[in-house]
Amino acid sequence: MVLVNGARQSGKSTLVKRAAINTGAHWFTLDNAATRKMAIEDPYGFVRLEDRMIIDEIQRVPQLLLSIKELVDSDPVPGRFLLTGSARVMGLRDLPDTLVGRMETIELWPLSQGEIDRTPDGFVDQVFALGAAIRHRSEVTRDDYVNRLVRGGFPDALSRTGARHQDFLLNYVADIVNRDVMQLSEIEKGHAIRALIRTLAGRSGAPIVPSKIAAELEIDSKTVRNYLSLLEEVFLVKRIPPWTRRISARSVQQPKVAFVDSGIAAAVLNQSVSQLRKPGAPLGPLLEGFVSMEIARQLSWSETRAELSHYRTKDGAEVDIILENSHGEVVGIEVKASASPKPEDFRGLHHLAERIGNDFRAGFVLHLGAETLPNGPSMAAVPVSALWEL
Repeated sequence: MVLVNGARQSGKSTLVKRAAINTGAHWFTLDNAATRKMAIEDPYGFVRLEDRMIIDEIQRVPQLLLSIKELVDSDPVPGRFLLTGSARVMGLRDLPDTLVGRMETIELWPLSQGEIDRTPDGFVDQVFALGAAIRHRSEVTRDDYVNRLVRGGFPDALSRTGARHQDFLLNYVADIVNRDVMQLSEIEKGHAIRALIRTLAGRSGAPIVPSKIAAELEIDSKTVRNYLSLLEEVFLVKRIPPWTRRISARSVQQPKVAFVDSGIAAAVLNQSVSQLRKPGAPLGPLLEGFVSMEIARQLSWSETRAELSHYRTKDGAEVDIILENSHGEVVGIEVKASASPKPEDFRGLHHLAERIGNDFRAGFVLHLGAETLPNGPSMAAVPVSALWEL
């Protein structure tokens, strides 16, 4: 069986419906009340309705997975089931049994900038292949970047502008909380998780300390941790862990949180395009989240197998994004909402390079200017649009 897992409105149903047309498989959605009732009352019979089945929103009836497992074990025909889920199915509390070795999972994110523009989206592979020898000139202006950030990548949001666009994203968040989070957790304090979402949006780019957030929201830190896990399970946010190679006892161990879609983060903070253009707007933190998630999308298809993390020490040295490949090579990335990168922007990258020596592949400052500016043999300032144009 194959599971297509990802955020609501990211195109999972559209994708699997095309597969249904091309393969002759029969499509069922568990968002339909009658279908869901049938699956709950007779899961054994439901999974035997057709030889090839596409089951949409499998997290609605997780007990179906036990019947699917039984059927697959008795008759392991490839391509029997294509499932979709708007929550991380393998993390659900009600998951009846392990499906390890029986199911391949594909994560589908909102559209990347390269998918929207039909450009290469090959930054991750290029930085490991070429290192600081990368050269890129950008035609993307500062206003263009702000527009891209606020627009986000949900297919249904791309055709909307202004208030209609923001309303779509805010309704999306409300729907996630009311339908998925509340159902998965059976929580009653919806106002607390909505307050947490706003708090997380306002702390883009900063390590998350549950005890501090708990004190601010007047809830306990265990609840904050549980809610964070729920928001990640429904693909609203992604936790970016601290880099775990033990190079310094001074490393900060808290994760960062990035919103899966930058448009949602901007909408939650009530930041329109015109507001983000103003001095003092939170463009820098939102831009870091935007870049982090563009890279996260690429890691789902790049030939380079790498892990995404961040690095910060108690002494104040930090690198926004760390990529470490399977050979232990490390690429460090700083994100700056400026068109004129400065020498001090490389400070954290130099600190990292000195700490890890030969494992340091390259360091980049991604900026909003037009030119690539080399900074020694292993570092360069590169326009942000290199993410999707290389």
